[in-house]
Amino acid sequence: MFYYMPVKVYEEKDCVAKHAEELASFGRKALIVTGAHSAKANGSLDDVINALKSEKTEYAIFDKVEENPSVETIMRARDFGLSENADFLIGIGGGSPMDAAKAIAYMMKNKDLTSEALFDKGAVSDYLPVIAVPTTCGTGSEVTGVSVLTRNDIHTKMSMTHKIFPSLALIDAKYLLTASRNVIVNTTMDAFAHLVESYINSTATEFSRDIAITGLKYWSLSREIILNNEKPSYDNLRNMLLASTYGGMAIAHTGTSLPHGLSYALTYNTHMAHGKACGYFIGGYLAESDKEEVGTVLRAAGFSSIDDFNKYYENTCGRDTVSSDILELSIKDILTNPGKQKKAPFPVDEKVLRRIAL
Repeated sequence: MFYYMPVKVYEEKDCVAKHAEELASFGRKALIVTGAHSAKANGSLDDVINALKSEKTEYAIFDKVEENPSVETIMRARDFGLSENADFLIGIGGGSPMDAAKAIAYMMKNKDLTSEALFDKGAVSDYLPVIAVPTTCGTGSEVTGVSVLTRNDIHTKMSMTHKIFPSLALIDAKYLLTASRNVIVNTTMDAFAHLVESYINSTATEFSRDIAITGLKYWSLSREIILNNEKPSYDNLRNMLLASTYGGMAIAHTGTSLPHGLSYALTYNTHMAHGKACGYFIGGYLAESDKEEVGTVLRAAGFSSIDDFNKYYENTCGRDTVSSDILELSIKDILTNPGKQKKAPFPVDEKVLRRIAL
């Protein structure tokens, strides 16, 4: 067996301030990559700035990362970072800013390459150091090498070819205290999808499955809080964040499977939230999977059956009506992606995909 996840992780309250010296040790000037609003509202941006100031480390801020960041945004940020002479990056936020920071780190290190290099397996894979500060509880990007980007040229989302793991992750559940219910619901569903898709996966090992089950157990601790629309406590939020990080650790080894691959057309064409789009296909994926494995993951998460999960999904995320045209695009995405097909631990063909998606 083999397992690799090279990120140094601190998980504690006020961990950014407590580890300011290490945060600032990766270079002379940081490019802080974030979105326009949430990092300011939850205090994470101020914490990072204060930590850098305490160590007399310069910084510049790029706060224009959109949800599902585009390649065009990556290149604008690359140009800005180079103009500021930044030599390391700090991604603050959900998956979008953290994924963006990885891609920007790659393009800044390889400044003479075009954006095509992001998806070129033959291109050099060197990059600037990246630090991740997650403020949502779904993506797990702080502990993965994955960066998912929107490609407007081909009207879909796609993972960057190069594996770029952060050097350091600073995880603090207090940043979730200001998150909306919508953010909590959708990001925890993303974490659930990561945990399920990593456990029921052709490349899963005992190591990755142990990690996934641990994450599902943390996830289950706050399931009723979300279902009943109760205000989560700090401990509830910490459980959600730990589930997300464990999910990231699991997919760092296995990658995601069919629900994620099917979700991209929904996200791109209907602007459905990423976690909700992944959850749309989870019930169908479980129905095609080994019954013993399905029972194991559902029990760990606190569900009695696939129907029980489906009811939870409908009562929290809501099951939107998606047009058959969009779902056909989802199916086409998988049929043209042999790598994603191979992640499923069962034979995949068009009939199977139609059962899952339609």
